[in-house]
Amino acid sequence: MDLELAGKRVLVTGGTQGIGRATVLAFARAGARVVACNRSPGEAADSLSRELKELGDGHRVVQADVTEPDGAAALATVCQEALGGLDVVVNNVGVDGRARFGELTVQEWDRVVSANLTSCFLVTKATIGLLADHGSVIYIGASAGMRGRPESAHYCASKTALTGLTRSLAREFGGRGVRVNTVAPGVIVKGPGDGPPPPVADLIKAVTALGRLGAPDEVAAAVLFLASDVSRYITGVTLNVDGGV
Repeated sequence: MDLELAGKRVLVTGGTQGIGRATVLAFARAGARVVACNRSPGEAADSLSRELKELGDGHRVVQADVTEPDGAAALATVCQEALGGLDVVVNNVGVDGRARFGELTVQEWDRVVSANLTSCFLVTKATIGLLADHGSVIYIGASAGMRGRPESAHYCASKTALTGLTRSLAREFGGRGVRVNTVAPGVIVKGPGDGPPPPVADLIKAVTALGRLGAPDEVAAAVLFLASDVSRYITGVTLNVDGGV
């Protein structure tokens, strides 16, 4: 099925690795023009720039710390200058975190919440004025946030909060035809050597309906679906992409 994404103007935060990278490349292959951002320079950003160059012109990979208001504002300026506006905003920046609740410090709480939740607020606030009517905002949550995970209160709280943000903004911007949704991945393996150790991976597979872990491109496919007009009557939802945990 052709999702008719050619010519769409897309922003993907946290776009140089894992789910973000797969999403950036999937949009570019579909004919969209993409701005991807990352927090730090490095080979991941450089190699993504090279891959995007091979897929055509009009793409940008920029450095921005979107946990800070100035970083989000600067990123929005790049989108305005490079793309002339936006049709899709994918908020993918995020970090994991584990700590027993009794040992969870304020600093660790702030680190995880800032990356997983505050960044989404700042980027959406900075770009909503650039978003075309009938555009799409997508957050990358986590299915673990819905289930809960031991020693991860801050992580699960930050990811579950995206459901409330999604539902609220879907109602607030629905009059413009702007749709707001969350994709909640399960355990995703980025590549060889990534993912949980074998005993843990086996336990996860045992409680997953499909009996395996996920891949970044499977999450990217869900993002492209929600960005397209195929899902034009879907808003305010959290779509689990977790193999049936």
